[in-house]
Amino acid sequence: MYVKNIRLKQYRNYEDIALQIENTVNVIVGENAQGKTNLMEAIHMLAFAKSHRTSKDKELIGWNHDFARIEASVERKQRHVDLEVVLSAKGKKVKKNGIEQKKLSEYIGACNVVMFAPEDLNLVKGGPNMRRRFIDMEIGQISPVYLHDLSKYQRILKQRNQLLKGMFPVPSQEQELTLEVIDEQYIEAAVKVIQRRYGFLQQLERWASEIHTRITQNRERLELRYDPSANIHAEMEPSVLAEELRTELGRRRENEVRRGLSLAGPHRDEMKLLVNERDVQTYGSQGQQRTAALSLKMAEIELIRAYVGEYPILLLDDVLSELDQHRQSHLLDAIQGKVQTFVTTTSIESIKHETIERATVFTARKGQLEKQ
Repeated sequence: MYVKNIRLKQYRNYEDIALQIENTVNVIVGENAQGKTNLMEAIHMLAFAKSHRTSKDKELIGWNHDFARIEASVERKQRHVDLEVVLSAKGKKVKKNGIEQKKLSEYIGACNVVMFAPEDLNLVKGGPNMRRRFIDMEIGQISPVYLHDLSKYQRILKQRNQLLKGMFPVPSQEQELTLEVIDEQYIEAAVKVIQRRYGFLQQLERWASEIHTRITQNRERLELRYDPSANIHAEMEPSVLAEELRTELGRRRENEVRRGLSLAGPHRDEMKLLVNERDVQTYGSQGQQRTAALSLKMAEIELIRAYVGEYPILLLDDVLSELDQHRQSHLLDAIQGKVQTFVTTTSIESIKHETIERATVFTARKGQLEKQ
C-alpha cells in the first residue's frame, strides 16, 4: 500500500499544501521546526486518528484557525481508499471514501502505518505503559475486534476504579454486590484482551528473533515475554484464565479498596524483552537496547504484511541519525523496493545508503514542501 497524494489544510504550520507522492522512499530534508515531523504526524493521524506526540487534538489546528483537515488517497492491492480527518472545537471526524465513520474501530486499518521515531528507542528502556501502548496500537491495526474489546475493558476498568474509590474505609453491602457484578464483566473483557496480546507477541517474536539474530550476526537471541499481573500463562483455556484472574482479584481486594485502584489486569501487565535470557532493559547495553527496539519495529512491518497481504507505510522520523551505520544498513536493506517510506532528516549527506541516494527528496521550509 502507499499514499498516492495528501493534502493538509490549516494543520500545524501547514496553511494549505497538496503533494503527489511516489511509491518509493521519500526523504524530507530541513532544519528543525520547519514542518518535517508535522507531515509524519499527519500520516500517523490518517492511520490511527490520533497524534503520536500529543493527546490534545486542538494543538494540531493551525494558529488562529478553527479547524484542520487531512485528506489522502491510499492505494492498496485490492482497492483504493480516500481518507479524511477533520479536527475542530466540536471534536474529531473521520471519513472513509466520503462516509463518516462513527466508530474508530471501523476506520483504523484502512491505512497501515509503522512509525519509528527516536522516542521508540525507549520501547525497551522506557516504562511498561510504552510497551502496552505499542502492543495495543499494533494489534488494533490488524484487528478491529481487539479495539472493541480493549475499549470495553477500559470502560469497565474506569467504572471499577470509581466504585473502589467509594468503598474506603468500610464498603456497604450494596457496593460489595455491585463490585461482584462488575468483576465478572471485568474478567470477561480482560480475558479477551490478554489472550489476543499473548497471540500477538508469540507471532511478533518469530520475526523479531530472526531479525535480531541477523543484525547481531548470530551472537544474540531475542525473546519476547508477556509478564502478566496475575498468575496466568499463554496455554491456559479462557475459563481457567478467568478463574485465575478471579482468584487474584480476591487476593488483592483489601489493597484495591484501600488504594481505590484495580491492581490486576491488562492495564498492569508488562512485556519483557530478553537478550540471551537476560532482561535487556536492566542488563543490556545501549547498543543492545537499540538493536532490540529496531528488531521490534522491523518485525512489526513483516507481521502486518503477513496479516493484510501487503506492506504497511513506514515513517522514519529523524531516527536514522540515532542508529549507527550497521543498524541503518539492516533497516534500509530490509525496506528497499518493498515499502513506501518517509524519512525526515536535517542532512541527507549523513546517510550513506543506495536506498537514500535513489530516493525522492522534498525540502521543508516554513510550512512549505518543495520537491527537489
